[in-house]
Amino acid sequence: MDKETPGCARCPFEPQGRICQDDQGKGPPFCPTLNKPEVLARAQEELMKPEILEFALQASVQEADGYADRELGYARTRPLKPRLQEIVEFAGKMKYTKIGLVFCIGLRREAKVVESVLASNGFTVVSGLCKMGRIPKETLGVRDDQKIRIGCFESMCNPIAQAYLLNEEKTEFNVMMGLCVGHDSLFLKYAQAPTTVFAVKDRLLGHNPLAAVYTIDSYYRSLKAPAQE
Repeated sequence: MDKETPGCARCPFEPQGRICQDDQGKGPPFCPTLNKPEVLARAQEELMKPEILEFALQASVQEADGYADRELGYARTRPLKPRLQEIVEFAGKMKYTKIGLVFCIGLRREAKVVESVLASNGFTVVSGLCKMGRIPKETLGVRDDQKIRIGCFESMCNPIAQAYLLNEEKTEFNVMMGLCVGHDSLFLKYAQAPTTVFAVKDRLLGHNPLAAVYTIDSYYRSLKAPAQE
């Protein structure tokens, strides 16, 4: 790995001993806190824009609100709230009234629950699922043998349409649930309102992709080997 390529994930120092946490801390040769002052300056300038500053402020406040016993010191803090509750609280802090919800049809039951929770907290919810439009996968150039249901009609996922729907409805904040890899990227690219991810898709691991990370030295050791086509 190029030693000049920024790589916070490769930092060898403990969190509280890093230069990004402590002005007396340390950083490796590839540390962006030490090596990228121009990037940090541009980010700070953008952050000072009033609408961005308020969003970032409330996000930081919400981060702290997710812990209990803070007055007892950092070592005694404990998590307090599930992500769904934090989304409701953050949207309230921002005074949003209309929330967009995009989801995979495979998570339709979960989406119904999330929509009901948001609505019960006073938000207007605009929701759109991945298959809206009923556009055949052949439109993309997908062959029949590349479908999930070979020999059958299959609607393509339509993340750009999901984004356009929420844009047209002028949602203020979007919640994304379980879009496929790549489809999620397209939604984020085209959505105008800021988006938070409530759940990510992992068909094998019950939408808990970190399970493969936690078992990387045992059951998922094969992931460390170069991928083969």
